[in-house]
Amino acid sequence: MRKQAIVSDGKRTSVATVINYEKKDFGQLIEVQAESFPPPYPPELWWNEAQLEQHVARCPEGALCVEVDGRIVGSMTALRRTLADGDDHHSWASVTDAGYIRNHEPDGDTLYVVDLCVRPAYRALGLGKLLIQTMHETVVHLGCRRLLSGGRMPGYHKHADRLTPEQYLAEVTAGRLRDPVVSFLLGCGRMPIGVAHGYLEDEQSCGCAALMEWRNPFLN
Repeated sequence: MRKQAIVSDGKRTSVATVINYEKKDFGQLIEVQAESFPPPYPPELWWNEAQLEQHVARCPEGALCVEVDGRIVGSMTALRRTLADGDDHHSWASVTDAGYIRNHEPDGDTLYVVDLCVRPAYRALGLGKLLIQTMHETVVHLGCRRLLSGGRMPGYHKHADRLTPEQYLAEVTAGRLRDPVVSFLLGCGRMPIGVAHGYLEDEQSCGCAALMEWRNPFLN
């Protein structure tokens, strides 16, 4: 897969190229993780080569990266699972095999997002949205019924004393509150379908994640 788009932050304009990442890209992909998740984020949680090997071997269609000026500056990874509507009791580790995706189901009806990251210096170019749009196209290409992910809610801890996670998500969805991640995903066309508790160790999100879905419009 190869897709190009003109991207701009109002000051610079560049050509961005989205492709499927391969073994030769592993070093740059780990660099992107290190820049995207600096300390105090634990370095041992960045992608390692063993995980990346599984991504390209098991679900190459879901292994995307974006290049600007010949440099990889962002990536997005997904696997296929069969998940029933209302299945909101999973954690990130259980649904993605802790990022190793050995539980990938080649005929799974749901393309599930494992990770999305962009180098900080390139975030104003809209590359995260470009990657998500490309993953929507991948859903259609594969004939899956939806794209699903657990999105962090990093603004929730500021309101946890008065709102449940579900109430917080409803307030963000209604536009009365803004969340850095959830509001971004809403702007990419994703729809909230629930909250997963105990999804990941994240103090800002109080361990919760907003389940965000995009349905394949070509399937009933």
